[in-house]
Amino acid sequence: MTNYLLAGGGTAGHVNPLLATADALRARDPQAQIFVLGTKEGLEARLVPARGYELLTIERLPFPRRLNGAAFSFPARFRRAVGDVERIIRDRNIDVVIGYGGYASAPAYRAAKRTKTPLVIHEANAKPGLANKAGARYTDHIGVAFHGTRLRGSSYVGMPLRSEIVNLERDSARAEGYELFGLDPKLRTLLVTGGSTGARKLNQTIASSQEQIVAAGFQILHIVGGRSDLRDTGAPSYRVIEYCDRMDLALAVADFAVSRAGAATVSEISALGIPAAYIPYPVGNGEQRFNAADAVRAGGALLVNDADFTPAWVRDTLIPLLGDRTRVQDMAVQSRLMGSLDGTERLIAVIDEAVAEG
Repeated sequence: MTNYLLAGGGTAGHVNPLLATADALRARDPQAQIFVLGTKEGLEARLVPARGYELLTIERLPFPRRLNGAAFSFPARFRRAVGDVERIIRDRNIDVVIGYGGYASAPAYRAAKRTKTPLVIHEANAKPGLANKAGARYTDHIGVAFHGTRLRGSSYVGMPLRSEIVNLERDSARAEGYELFGLDPKLRTLLVTGGSTGARKLNQTIASSQEQIVAAGFQILHIVGGRSDLRDTGAPSYRVIEYCDRMDLALAVADFAVSRAGAATVSEISALGIPAAYIPYPVGNGEQRFNAADAVRAGGALLVNDADFTPAWVRDTLIPLLGDRTRVQDMAVQSRLMGSLDGTERLIAVIDEAVAEG
C-alpha cells in the first residue's frame, strides 16, 4: 500500500489536475492512502473534502514580491510551514509527495527534500509558477502539460483531466446536451465561456454580436459567470447561463469555442478536438497567452488580444470563419492532434517511477 501526499491548490487550475490524479490513484488501488495538502482559503477547502479526501492544511504563504512586513516575516513563517509538512510526512508515512504548484506546494517541496521523500511535480501552465520553478531544483520527476513549457528536467505528460472529460463520447452525449441546454440539434453551436468567474469584455462582445452570429446559422451557449449582469432573455438561439455544472455536455455540443485560455480549459478543448478562439486574461503574468500557444501554432485555434475582441472582430473575422466549414474542420483536426486524453496515466507513470527509485 502506498501513501500519497498531493500538494497544491488555491485555484481551479491547481485543484482540478490534483483531484484527477487522486481519483485515478484511488481507482487503481482502493487501499492506497491519499492525503491532500492545501490551505483553508483555497478552492481545495471545499472541493477536496467533497471528493472524499482528507485535507491537511498549512498557512497560506504567498511569495513576497515587495519589501514590507510580510516579506520580513516570510522566512520564519516558511520554516514553520516546512516543519508542519515534515511532521505530516513522518506521521502519515508518506511514500511520495506530488505537487501541483500553488501556496501549499513550496513548503511541501522543501519538506520532501529534507525528509528524502520522493518528489514529483506537475506544472499545468505553459509558463511555470514560482513554486514549481523553485521545487524543480529538488527532483528530476517533473511533468508538464504543454509542449513549450520550459522547466528544468521536465518532460511532457499532458494535463490530468477529469474523468467525465476523458470518458466523454461526444457523439452519444450531444443529444443529452441539446436537451439540457435547450438547444436545437439541427444548428451548429458556438460555446462561449470566460471561466468560473466569467469575463466582462468577452461577455459584452458576444452579447452585442449575438444577433449577427445567429443570423450566420449558429446558436450560442453562453456561460457568463456569477459576476455578470447578463441574463437569458429568451432570444432565439441564444442561451445564457450563469454557471455550468455539466461542462462535459457543454463541450459535447460545441462546434467552436470562444474562451479565456486557462490551462485546464485549453487542455480540455484541445483534447476533445474543438476549434477555438482564445482571448487571454489581460492581467497577471501573461500565462494564458502561453497556454494557448501550442494550439495556435498547430492551427487549431486563434489568439485574440482582449482589447481586440470587439463586435467588429466578431463581424469581420469570427463570423466568416464560422461559415467556412472546411477550415473549421481542419482546425478541429489540428486541435485534437495537440490535445491529450492520457495526461493522468502519463503522470502516474512518473509517480510510479519516483516511488520505485525511492
